[in-house]
Amino acid sequence: MAVQSVALVAHDNKKKDLVDWAYKNSDQFAPLRLYATGTTGRLLSERLGRDDIHCLLSGPLGGDQQIGAKIAEGEIDLLVFFWDPLEPQPHDPDIKALLRIAALWNIPVACNRASAEFILSSRYMTDTEHTPGKPDFSDYTGRKVS
Repeated sequence: MAVQSVALVAHDNKKKDLVDWAYKNSDQFAPLRLYATGTTGRLLSERLGRDDIHCLLSGPLGGDQQIGAKIAEGEIDLLVFFWDPLEPQPHDPDIKALLRIAALWNIPVACNRASAEFILSSRYMTDTEHTPGKPDFSDYTGRKVS
């Protein structure tokens, strides 16, 4: 199944980079459902001229957790999260939880322009035969496996 929905998240110092990258690739994003946190969503909506971006709360106010919940519910196929490795974030536990849930649910994550370009140009974006493997929790007991 090709990617149908993308979550776009960016730390303050990376918002311009994400918005510029999304604008450059706006043709590829045109058929996709887009989700974004707070200010990032507003900036993307203005720059892309789209009023159908699902804008959630700001990251520190729960937006990261909302994106994580949508991943767990199967609503997000790709997470593009331009994060700033040099700037401390007061909501770092939320960020780690979002990245953990994306890894758990086998959702590709692009954390910068290079990885975003790589994923956007991959067959993952268009190959209807490709289905990412979702985790099988049927044997999960909650006990640590050694």
